[in-house]
Amino acid sequence: MSFTIRPGRDADADDFIRLIGDAWAEYPNCVLDVDAEVPELRALATHFAKNGGALWAAEAEDGEVVGMVATRPLRDEDEAWEIGRMYVARAARGSGLAHALLDGAERHAVAHGARRMILWTDTRFESAHRFYEKRGYVRAGSIRILDDISKSLEFRYAKPATGVVVEALDAAAASSAERRLAEIMVACVAAGASVSYLPPLSPEVARAFWRGVSADVATGRAVLLAAWCDGQLAGTVQLALAPQPNAAHRSEVTKLLVDPAFRRRGIGRALMLRVEQAARGIGRRLLVLDTRADDDGERLYRSLGWQEAGTIPGYAMEAGGGLSDTVLFWKRP
Repeated sequence: MSFTIRPGRDADADDFIRLIGDAWAEYPNCVLDVDAEVPELRALATHFAKNGGALWAAEAEDGEVVGMVATRPLRDEDEAWEIGRMYVARAARGSGLAHALLDGAERHAVAHGARRMILWTDTRFESAHRFYEKRGYVRAGSIRILDDISKSLEFRYAKPATGVVVEALDAAAASSAERRLAEIMVACVAAGASVSYLPPLSPEVARAFWRGVSADVATGRAVLLAAWCDGQLAGTVQLALAPQPNAAHRSEVTKLLVDPAFRRRGIGRALMLRVEQAARGIGRRLLVLDTRADDDGERLYRSLGWQEAGTIPGYAMEAGGGLSDTVLFWKRP
């Protein structure tokens, strides 16, 4: 399907209401009462313009409006912009239209000073959750309860919008990042990373691994950090927190992963610096890690002041059956 994206107009009201109503009708007990609950739909372009934002509509070749999206600055969050009214007609899904709409809205927000993107989505809209998570958004904060006819509950999603940014993920954010982190792990293993798995790593196995990590974050057994590059979730690293009584002062740094498509942008270095900061924040005074000898990881750790503790010959098996040496490192953060 081909489409044209243009600025939204107040005259699109009937098309917007139809588009939103059709989308809500796909879910049980989602009722769109325009005049009682969302009267701004009668003049949506004016509504967003008054709030400093913008609105777009997507037209099919026959002129039918098949998609929409809007964005606006948030008054109570400095340098944050909200994505809203993101809907695509069922017939246009899978065509790339949703990505094109969101790309345009995010670019507009960043061009006008956004450093963080926020959105709210109904807890019932699971396909929307998967889409936003693919785009680098993660769950952030509490569920919002709306006093509306549909008894709506909404998840809050967020992500950094520009630059290389590293943040710690809580349990909800970690869970919502599982699919994207699994994609990164699969890509890293395929590119030759030595992270306990051999290629080809199936998405199902990778996803199961990250479900375990989310559980560890929820129970306090791990700290999970994620890195974004210009709004895309591009890397991760963990602190595994030793549970033994005599190990409360130390932690192991594990699973430093950077999507091969985002290498050479300083993401690995940013993750390692932030993981040291996180360790200091929770009183971990000794960090340890291991890495395959002679790879990029070893060079990175040495450049950051990590001290070699020794080398274990033939420790890790390679995809072709050969064995590689592993170097052990330690550092006081």
